[in-house]
Amino acid sequence: MKKTARIIGKNPVLDAFEEVAYFDKIFLQKGTHGPFEKEIRGLAKARNIPISFIPKEKMNKMAAGNHQGVIALISPIPYYELSDLIPKVFEEGKNPLFLLLDSVTDVRNFGAIARSAEVLGANGIVVPIKGAASFSEEAIKSSAGALLRIPICRISSISVAIELLKTSGIRIFASDLNAKKELAVMDFSMPSAFIMGAEGEGIRPSVIRAVDETFIIPQMGKTDSLNVSVASGIILYEILKQRKGLRQ
Repeated sequence: MKKTARIIGKNPVLDAFEEVAYFDKIFLQKGTHGPFEKEIRGLAKARNIPISFIPKEKMNKMAAGNHQGVIALISPIPYYELSDLIPKVFEEGKNPLFLLLDSVTDVRNFGAIARSAEVLGANGIVVPIKGAASFSEEAIKSSAGALLRIPICRISSISVAIELLKTSGIRIFASDLNAKKELAVMDFSMPSAFIMGAEGEGIRPSVIRAVDETFIIPQMGKTDSLNVSVASGIILYEILKQRKGLRQ
């Protein structure tokens, strides 16, 4: 398994944009301004790379020596363009199924979700630039290696992804505790995508308003919600049952 590599210093980071295919994140020291900061922002925006501004003290802990206020993390896995992946799935004769994660930041949950998604037939996972789990060795380990096998798409926002999927004829669903319909009555036979939100906060209202249908996983106990990775697995299995004609 490839590990997340670090590139430290202004010139090495700028040079990496010519050599490196996949960045995970770029850290800039708080207070960084001027031509270099502007150039990094432009390059990062063009490639959907998140930037975090952190204090000098934290930067010093991340890298010994003269880091010059910038550290780039290189992703151990590739990223896919959603606009390229959607037609590819159709061209391969598959019935598209995508999973969108809205503000799911826990790496273990992300890894577990990827594991279920790969096993149960999803064609890709879509995450936003901001508010997404890091593609770390821990995430890959939690996924049992599934993150190395299932396409991961990073996009500017979940709303942009929804619009792109809808334009491609893919119906959008969302798991929502306030929904009236239960999971089992949904029809996932058509090209589909569903959205999962962070535990506690759930899916943001602006995202909920953009979907085609919402559903709830029926519950009997007193706990008010399921772990997001467990809920994702349940939904993926229901979709697999329907598509294999095993629904009772």
